[in-house]
Amino acid sequence: MMAKILIVMGVSGCGKSTIGQALATRLDCPFYDGDDFHPQANVDKMASGQPLDDTDRAPWLAALAQLASDHLARGQSAVIACSALKQTYRDQLRVNADVLFVYLEGSFDLIWQRMSERENHYMKAEMLQSQFATLEPPTADEALIVSIEQPVDAIVATIMDAVASYSD
Repeated sequence: MMAKILIVMGVSGCGKSTIGQALATRLDCPFYDGDDFHPQANVDKMASGQPLDDTDRAPWLAALAQLASDHLARGQSAVIACSALKQTYRDQLRVNADVLFVYLEGSFDLIWQRMSERENHYMKAEMLQSQFATLEPPTADEALIVSIEQPVDAIVATIMDAVASYSD
């Protein structure tokens, strides 16, 4: 397979990290959690219950776009978990045609339930509404859209089938 960057996207709590790690294992490539690339000021802001704005997100998106570019320049695939909620964010992250977006789609109620069960995560369930308000869902032309209302293995299998078809 030619080098690809898979960006697993969606609102907080949709399973980006879980699915991203499983995909990276299947593809035998590195996994990066976009949350790890936030400057401390962003983490502090979210931890205090304040949603990020576009100014806050700019250096974070630039770092993730650079990460994708660096991997592709070396001919290496990678999986990145990143909310990529807005079209403009995805445009910035799409450094070339080898960046593929996977949108993990789920209802507010399902994701709210999952988030309310999480512990020790700085993104609080109460901020989920702001994520949905910001979300500009990608079209099927822009991303592979996968429902999260199925087991992790089924989600990963669906994505792997789609990645294989991109490589053909």
